[in-house]
Amino acid sequence: IGAGTTWARLERGPYRGLAQAARTVGSPQIRAAGTIGGNVGTASPAGDGLPWIAAAEASIEVRSEARGTRVIPWREFFVGVKRTSLAPDEIITAVVVPDDVPDRQEFAKVGVRNAMVISTVSCLVMRGDDGLRVALGSVAPTPVRATRAEEMINAESLISEAVLDEFARIVSQEVTPITDHRSTEGYRRHAAGVLARRLVERSVR
Repeated sequence: IGAGTTWARLERGPYRGLAQAARTVGSPQIRAAGTIGGNVGTASPAGDGLPWIAAAEASIEVRSEARGTRVIPWREFFVGVKRTSLAPDEIITAVVVPDDVPDRQEFAKVGVRNAMVISTVSCLVMRGDDGLRVALGSVAPTPVRATRAEEMINAESLISEAVLDEFARIVSQEVTPITDHRSTEGYRRHAAGVLARRLVERSVR
């Protein structure tokens, strides 16, 4: 996905979860001008495209005139709040998506209003042959995968109410949110579990 790809174009793209996230970005005017490269470069914990990148196990392609192109796994690219491993002479050129990204994808976020909102918590669930993946935003300095929750639910042969309850509890424990002007740490923990559970339920329908 080229760094200059706009959110308006991603709304109509082939990746369901990324399209869902794109529809929540700003207003139609913002989506017509804003790009996924800008979202990646800003590296805000609340970046709406970042949970999808984490769940997809995507990488970030960057380029410098002196050293050429390199591809950085997302875990190594995002290093802190609005901090990346991008060198001063590099630009972001693309998000590199693996060929085996699961087709079942669901995204949701919560915020202080219904439209044009910065996320208080965002979540992306993917479900494929290798099991379920869960990524979250606005609950840590960088986008995160809920790996313990993934391992727990992927070990279950039947997704019952009790399994979903435990899954949500583990997701809430795994995140490391803060209290700020948009929300409290406690609410973010609770919302992370609730969102992840709802998206798992949606992905198995």
